[in-house]
Amino acid sequence: MKKSIKSLCVIVMAVFFLIGCGTNKDNKKNEGKVKLDPENPISIRVWHYYNGSQQAAFDELVNEFNSTKGKELGINVEGISQGTVSDLAKTVSDSIDGKVGVDKLPDIFSSYADTAYYAQQNGKLVDLSEYFSKEELEKYVDSYIEEGYLKNDKALYLFPVAKTTESLMINKTDWEPFAKQTGSSLDELKTIEGVVKVAKRYYEWTDAKTPNKPNDGKAFYGRDSMANYFVIGMKQLGKDIFEIKDGNVTFNVDKKLIKRLWENYYVPYINSYFTALGKFRSDDVKTGDILAYTGSSMSAMYFPDRVEDDDKSYDIDYEVLPAPIMSGGENYKVQQGADMAVTKSDKKHEYASCVFIKWFTQKEQNLQFVCESAYMPVLKSANNVKALDDIIEKKSLDINNKTYDCLKNVMGDFDNTKYYTTKNFENGSSAREVLETNLSSKAQKDRKEIEKALAKGMKRSEVIKKYTTEEAFDKWYREFSDALSNSIK
Repeated sequence: MKKSIKSLCVIVMAVFFLIGCGTNKDNKKNEGKVKLDPENPISIRVWHYYNGSQQAAFDELVNEFNSTKGKELGINVEGISQGTVSDLAKTVSDSIDGKVGVDKLPDIFSSYADTAYYAQQNGKLVDLSEYFSKEELEKYVDSYIEEGYLKNDKALYLFPVAKTTESLMINKTDWEPFAKQTGSSLDELKTIEGVVKVAKRYYEWTDAKTPNKPNDGKAFYGRDSMANYFVIGMKQLGKDIFEIKDGNVTFNVDKKLIKRLWENYYVPYINSYFTALGKFRSDDVKTGDILAYTGSSMSAMYFPDRVEDDDKSYDIDYEVLPAPIMSGGENYKVQQGADMAVTKSDKKHEYASCVFIKWFTQKEQNLQFVCESAYMPVLKSANNVKALDDIIEKKSLDINNKTYDCLKNVMGDFDNTKYYTTKNFENGSSAREVLETNLSSKAQKDRKEIEKALAKGMKRSEVIKKYTTEEAFDKWYREFSDALSNSIK
């Protein structure tokens, strides 16, 4: 009996050993089978949307790969910019559809979830988990990897290479005299509600400078992405505005929470405390129409050095702060930025593509790219200021001051921040467009009507009152909810 038990234990231990070995072999199965020849290198094409300094940074690293790791293994990578994100998405879709005159899909392409989902539905994407072990994936920021699981089939279709979030950028030069005279503090800008209070104060302060010209106060704030405002605002308050299950969406438009978002954007906008005039809010800072905005952390490098309006022109300094959150909410920040997908071809090209992605996302290479492109790195170990400073010193990188300050700000708060993006669903881009334009368009339209009424001499408080009643909110809320529902039909 004892001998039988002993034999059974040996068998069980052997089974577990083989399972463990099998798992490891599964993770490396394609790597073990693929044999590349340095004497006959294969070519890997990458379609991306990088331009300007970002493209230069990417090309520099591609050249480094080709002359080192690529040369050693027999891989030559070629990066091809397809223009903007929209241009790239259209080219990828047209290629999948087999449209005349469009090149066939490359080995790798940059992609957001909706484009990748379309490619996956057409059977074009490689499951990257076949080329990355569990141990390797655990080194990357969890939420970044999670974004690549487009379906519930446990297949990884997108891989993070660089990300961005949102930051608050401020014209420090014009902020300081206002803050000194009104007692305003940067600490007030930690919450959306605090921003609204400061914006109201700024409007009244600037309006008082011209006592003979009523209602000519200036706006303080704007934001680039209204869709992010809804998505992250709701998440901070404990709800997913898009609740996804098995690829199907339910719109979570909790009326009480949506009203908080309405009160903290629409109401200050029609009061002229907020505004949106140029293509981007950094344009509005440049023209002196606002002092602060919430925008992509990557956009910090485009923050203007001067204010140039019709009357005067002068240099300005800047301040970078974390993007404000809803009062009482959790510290969620948006994660955005296209990932990379690998197209199905043959094992050699698929393997070689993954070798390049692995190399590109390693700490040193990835930090070099983010320093020169203003993105965030994707490895957990790379998201800290020391790692950033070390690579700058080691590589003698000439990093833009605004980019550095923005990265330093984001990395300094990285461990205390939860990053979030919505899951993909059919017609998700249409639903997101509703978030982007519905409330902002109404705010702009109603603001114009209010300005017309004020020009006729009507009392400001009375004019605005009718736009901010419970009935006014209810009417918009119904229209907003209907627009979301119709967006996926």
